[in-house]
Amino acid sequence: MKTAAVIVAAGRGVRAGGGAEGALPKQYRSIGGEAVLTHTLRAFAGHDAVDVVLAVICDTDRALYDAASAGLGDKLRPAAIGGATRQESVRAGLEALAPAAPERVLIHDAARPFVGAGLISRVVQALDDHDAVLPALPVAETLKRADDGRVTSTVDRTGLWLAQTPQGFRFQTIRDAHAKAAASAGTGFTDDAAIAEWHGVEVAIVDGDRANTKLTTMEDFEMAERLLAAPGTAGEWRTGHGYDVHVFASGDHVMLCGVAVPHDHTLKGHSDADVGLHALTDALLGAIGDGDIGTHFPPSDPQWRGAESHVFLRDAAARVRARGGRISNVDVTLICELPKIGPHRAAMQQRVAEVLEIAHDRVSVKATTTEGLGYTGRREGIAAQASACVWLPEGHRDGPGSD
Repeated sequence: MKTAAVIVAAGRGVRAGGGAEGALPKQYRSIGGEAVLTHTLRAFAGHDAVDVVLAVICDTDRALYDAASAGLGDKLRPAAIGGATRQESVRAGLEALAPAAPERVLIHDAARPFVGAGLISRVVQALDDHDAVLPALPVAETLKRADDGRVTSTVDRTGLWLAQTPQGFRFQTIRDAHAKAAASAGTGFTDDAAIAEWHGVEVAIVDGDRANTKLTTMEDFEMAERLLAAPGTAGEWRTGHGYDVHVFASGDHVMLCGVAVPHDHTLKGHSDADVGLHALTDALLGAIGDGDIGTHFPPSDPQWRGAESHVFLRDAAARVRARGGRISNVDVTLICELPKIGPHRAAMQQRVAEVLEIAHDRVSVKATTTEGLGYTGRREGIAAQASACVWLPEGHRDGPGSD
C-alpha cells in the first residue's frame, strides 16, 4: 500500500452548534442532502492516488458514522476511536493503520468537505520529494494586532501562510513524531505539520485552495448549502471576458496557459507573465463582478514577484465556488506569430482543467495570428483574450467571497 488517508472526525463542533445538548456534531450535519463527513470521505475514496481511507470518530458516533459512510466503497477501513484531543485522535488513526504499513499518509479534517482532487494530487505528488507537505495559502489581507478593542500595530504579512489540510507525510516519519510528542506530554500543537516541525522534519508548502474552507460557524454551513445548490431556475448564467498582453524579453521559454513553451524569448512581467492565465483569471473575476487580477494580486506587492500564474487562476475559481457558483466552460485565444501553439495545445488544456478542477472538455485553448499586423505581428509580444461562463445561485451577491 502506498497512500492512506486519515480523516479526523472525532470532534464535537461547538462553534457550529455541535456542542449543544442533542445537537449533531458538525461532521454529521447535512449539506446538500448528505452529511459533511460523507462529502469528505467520498473525495478521498474516489481519488486514484489514495489506496485506503480511515476515519477517526468518537465512540458515541458509531451509528452516525455507519450512515455517513454507507456505500462509499471498499477503500474505507473500519473507523478508529479517537481521543480527547485532535492530537490523540490522529495518533489513534496512525496506530490503526500501522499494520498495513503505508508509505505515505494524508491527514485531513472531516469538516473540510470541499477538498478538491487537484489539491489531493498536489500533496501526494509532493511527497515524492519531501517527507512532509503542507497545503497553504499566502496571506493576502492586511493583518492587525489589537488590544482591548484598539489596533496596536500592523503585522508584516510577508512570508505568512494559512495552513490547510490534507497534510501529507511519510507514514513512519509522522508516526514517530506523534509518538515522541505523546511521550513528552507535548500538547500545544495546532496541526500535524507543527508536530513534524517540532520533531525536526522539514515541511514543504504546496498551493492550497480557497474553496477548501473548514466549516466552523453557522454562516459556513449556509455558504456550503449555497455551494451545493443544484443549478436551476433559482440562479443565473454569467459570462466574463479577459484580455492581457506582455512584451518579449530575453529568455529561453514562455509560460502560456501553465505550460513552459521553448522559445528564443520570454515574456516580461511582475509574475511569470503567463498571458493566457492572466486573461482567463480576469474573465472569471469579470463573470462574478469581483474586480480584476490587479485588485487581488497588485503588482506593487512584492510577494507576487515571479509568482506562478496558476495561483491567480485558482484563487479566481475559488471565488466563484465561494459564491456557490460553478464554472461551465472557459475559452482562451492566444494571439502571436511565434511560438507555435499547436504542439502544446493539449498540455495547456489539461493544465487549465487541473487548476480549475473541471473536465478537460470544458476548456478550449486556441491560437491565431494578426497576419503580421500590430505589435503581435511584429513579434514584440503575445496577447490573449479569454471568456468564461459560470452559473451563480440566487442570493450570490451577498455570498462569502465578496470583497
